[in-house]
Amino acid sequence: MSIKSNVYAAVAGYAGRPDQQGAIGVFSRQAETGLWEHVLSDHDAYTVNVHPADADVVFAGTADGVYRSTDRGKTFRRTDFPGRTQIWSFLVDAADGNLIYAGGSPISVFRSEDCGETWRALPNPGMPDRAVMPFACRVMRMAQHPLKPGTIFAALEVNGVMRTTDGGESWTDCSQDLIRLAQLPHLQSKIVSDTFNEGMLDGHAIAISPAEPDSVIVALRMGLFKTADAGGIWRDMEVGRFSPTTYARDIKVSPQDGKTLYAALSVAAASKDGAIYCSTDTGATWKRFDKVQVHGTIMSVALHNTDPDRVFIGARYNGEIHGTEDGGATWHALPLPPGVKDIYSVAVG
Repeated sequence: MSIKSNVYAAVAGYAGRPDQQGAIGVFSRQAETGLWEHVLSDHDAYTVNVHPADADVVFAGTADGVYRSTDRGKTFRRTDFPGRTQIWSFLVDAADGNLIYAGGSPISVFRSEDCGETWRALPNPGMPDRAVMPFACRVMRMAQHPLKPGTIFAALEVNGVMRTTDGGESWTDCSQDLIRLAQLPHLQSKIVSDTFNEGMLDGHAIAISPAEPDSVIVALRMGLFKTADAGGIWRDMEVGRFSPTTYARDIKVSPQDGKTLYAALSVAAASKDGAIYCSTDTGATWKRFDKVQVHGTIMSVALHNTDPDRVFIGARYNGEIHGTEDGGATWHALPLPPGVKDIYSVAVG
């Protein structure tokens, strides 16, 4: 099967199934070989990201901090990273490709000014604990304001949204209105915490489109929600009008067209179904984009940094990865090796 893209997958422990052990870390599928290689195997990996300006550089967020590849995913080595913090997200500054942010668990943010070679911890964001969970809350995704590079929003699992306007030196809580919405009966959800606010605080991804630079979209357990005033007021985008499933795990903006968005919508964190929906009007309307049947929650949508026709997705439980290189017209299955299951993140470059 001829796939022109390099594809990467971050794999971690089997959530809720401690008796099922398997491979963890990062898998890399080089375009020239078409074979999956287990390139990082010592630690759980929660996120993998291709540098938007240099496809040779690939970052992996692991249970042992940040690992980096400079040979397009063939090999990874640990960076000069302080401590053993779990890393769940990366953000490359849009104007300065050497400036990288990493989001951790417990809630923390780190910054590199040399393209990920060395890192320093930024001040503690100081977010209050709003839901007692069986895991430490984490910074799942970050999104940068297109016109104000120091302004970054972060989606927190399970703790809502926070915002910085000074490049991460201080943070403001943006979750109060999400808690207000959680009082509505159809937006209440309590699974493992002590509060029915849990579902509206369960942040998985966040995105800002250059077509609407002052609007922020957060992907939550309860759907997609949007703010136009830096998190003061959030409104339900009511994605359920277009999709039978609304558990939102990922939201990405096309690097080539700010009006085009992709959202991963599934039944729940542990489910056997899901789909990718695409909007070409910054989220006003949505249509199903993929043409595949997955057998697990879709955890990640990967967009190519230079080619809008290349889109890949990863589903959780059976090592399922599917991709298109012709804008969704045809799809290819690229399953990980047998026994590899819990995909957390997919990247393409």
